Amino acid sequence: MSLFQAVFLGLVQGLTEFLPISSSGHLVLFQHFFQIKENQMLFNVFLHLGTLIPIFIIFRIEIKEILLFKKNRRRETIFILLAVIPTGIIGILFEDFFESLFSNPISTGFMLLITGIILYITEKYSSGDKDIENLKFWQPVIVGLAQSGAIIPGISRSGSTIAASLLQGLNRTSAARFSFLISIPVIGGAGILQFKDINTAGLGSLKINIILAGVISAALSGFFAIKFLLKILKEGKLIYFSYYCWIIGIFVIISAGLLK
Repeated sequence: MSLFQAVFLGLVQGLTEFLPISSSGHLVLFQHFFQIKENQMLFNVFLHLGTLIPIFIIFRIEIKEILLFKKNRRRETIFILLAVIPTGIIGILFEDFFESLFSNPISTGFMLLITGIILYITEKYSSGDKDIENLKFWQPVIVGLAQSGAIIPGISRSGSTIAASLLQGLNRTSAARFSFLISIPVIGGAGILQFKDINTAGLGSLKINIILAGVISAALSGFFAIKFLLKILKEGKLIYFSYYCWIIGIFVIISAGLLK
């Protein structure tokens, strides 16, 4: 992997982690077209960890209050835990199956089409005005199950969780914030699970400068992606991402089939 490829993949990761167009799906596609073979999953983990940095910066006040279990955040903290549990259980039980999908760009293309459908339906039929505190205790579990589906490359994590939140009546600002906050333990937990394999697999041909370049690129692009998504959500233009997913999904299915 060249330095340019590392920076480019970091840029892609940062933008697509928070924009509802599937970061894992785009990483699979570009790694496939770049013909990158070494440690795809491990490098992806580093990039995902890089995208945690802008979340901590932008939502530092909320995160501090949650960690201190302040009274005004207690219900939200419980909801975050309820949303994370299904994702953790499913991720651990089906880890090998999900990892196998990272080498299948055609499957990723079809999942991008599904992401587009989810976003289209959400923008057409959601009109909630609730805050997170107004949800019932079973509703965050639904968001967590939606997040579990995003382990599959091509299904957007942010898109799925925001869609599940909006369709259950959350307002757009609360849905976005909840999506970002529940991503912290999921991304961090996935990173820890993947790091357990370093001793046996090693870093291989991945060099420190390659990893750092990717992480910094992912963090910077992720910061701007969060700001952009918050603006798009307020303006009610989520549907534009559904068109993007359909176009990219069809392109991937056709091109990957021809390259076989």
